[in-house]
Amino acid sequence: MNKGILSRSPRNLLFIFQVLGLTLLLIYKGKDIDKLTLGTAVGLVLVIYLSNYILTKITSGDNYIFLITTMLVSIGIIMIYRINEGLGIKQLIWISMGIFLFFLTYFIIRKIRIWENLTYIYLIGAYILFIITFVFGDRKHGAINWVNIGQFSFQPSEIIKILLIFILSSYYSNKDRWKEIKYSSYYLMGIIYSFIMLLFLQKDLGTALVFYTIFVAIQFIYEDDRKLVLINIGLSIFFGILGYTLFDHVKIRFQSWLNPWKYIERQGYQITQSLFAIAEGGFFGKGLGLGHPDFIPVVYTDFIFSAICEEMGIFTGIGIIMLFMILVYRGFKIAIAQRNKFYRLLALGISILFGVQSFIILGGVIKMIPLTGLTLPFISYGGSSILTSFIALGILQICSEEIKTKEELDEAGD
Repeated sequence: MNKGILSRSPRNLLFIFQVLGLTLLLIYKGKDIDKLTLGTAVGLVLVIYLSNYILTKITSGDNYIFLITTMLVSIGIIMIYRINEGLGIKQLIWISMGIFLFFLTYFIIRKIRIWENLTYIYLIGAYILFIITFVFGDRKHGAINWVNIGQFSFQPSEIIKILLIFILSSYYSNKDRWKEIKYSSYYLMGIIYSFIMLLFLQKDLGTALVFYTIFVAIQFIYEDDRKLVLINIGLSIFFGILGYTLFDHVKIRFQSWLNPWKYIERQGYQITQSLFAIAEGGFFGKGLGLGHPDFIPVVYTDFIFSAICEEMGIFTGIGIIMLFMILVYRGFKIAIAQRNKFYRLLALGISILFGVQSFIILGGVIKMIPLTGLTLPFISYGGSSILTSFIALGILQICSEEIKTKEELDEAGD
């Protein structure tokens, strides 16, 4: 079979899927759909198709990670628009901006090659964002993690996630240099735990768990002092028990996870409605527009997966899980193949970020683990989540290319 046809077929299948999804929306909305919405949706389909096509021309790296994420985006936008037309239009705008930032990030990271030497800048940037959150942040759903600037609001913690990965990557890729500072590994651990403590004070438990998991995974692989890994695990158990004892919201989350039916009218309401929605959908779903996702509060963010399962079926939910598994697998594959240690660490950190965040929220909505307030990457509604996810994907894209190591660059200079 012709290689060119094979390379184009996944992109064409995505195009067909999006057209079918758009057709379903048109059937569901009937005459109520306006020309602006229709034009925006068609425009987004073309933008995604052209973006996938352009990517094959400008990069020698993995072309499938962007394809996988645009498939996830397509499923998410169909569901969000069905739930709320206004939010659906906003999400279309965020996705378009996200794709632009994906390419912008790709070109910036590829052009500039000093990222591994900016550890202190990443640290300062992270702490500044934390300070901004505490000073200007608003409390939403019990957590202080949103900052409003006029009509625009964003979550600084979404940006700090990426900075965390850069901090760890720059530290462990220059480990020989940092060894000159006595107890440097302990200082690093103290910095990461200060991040986690600040997130606890914000009551952003989901993001704190993501931070901790990324740190533990990278430390386990690259830390020479194995005693630090054991200390880290011990501290996590200690702080977990301490958090349960001191913070009422942690205790409430845990209790509502163990027995949500006992608290079905209060803190267990969301999770029980989520389980009802998934069960109602069955294998093939009730059909687009035939379910009741509005029974679940803020369904378009934390519980978008439940809404998709109700109206598109458990098979679609399984498909979403498999897409995330393939995305994480390809991310790990990129990390293993990358010879440059800094970019290998970046690829590993971003892959862990996508995998852990999707696992935490998917596990929460099906009552596998205690529920935490996180968005499902590329699917849930939210500008901060969409933009930072595409930025992270742009970084992963450049990591998938062959990048010369310092030794090879020095030899080329000679």
